[in-house]
Amino acid sequence: MVRVQSVLKVVDNSGARFAQCIRVLAKAPKKPGKIGDIIIISVKRATPNKKIKKSTVQRGVIVRAATNLVRLDGSRIRFDQTTVVLLNKLSLPLGTRVFGPVCKELRDRKFVKILSLATLSI
Repeated sequence: MVRVQSVLKVVDNSGARFAQCIRVLAKAPKKPGKIGDIIIISVKRATPNKKIKKSTVQRGVIVRAATNLVRLDGSRIRFDQTTVVLLNKLSLPLGTRVFGPVCKELRDRKFVKILSLATLSI
């Protein structure tokens, strides 16, 4: 679950490394974000000489969450940390690679490009 001011790890090669959540879009103000939700983030730490700089405001999608995700068949899945992939205004990923596994539930939310860039979809 991602709330306002949650610190997230960025798992693409856009240049950002850590980001802080500013707002969860399309939800009530007190509702937390889950896997597949679009959030607005502020970049807190970035790699030098890349296109994303520190303290820029970007959009991102949550691809892994440290809380349990209950699937329709009753199985549960949980990751070690909560991660995000940066998006542009057309909801396409800014980076060209996504590191680590991502959830299959992104396919239902129309983020097929992120699934194709990821190394593994669980």
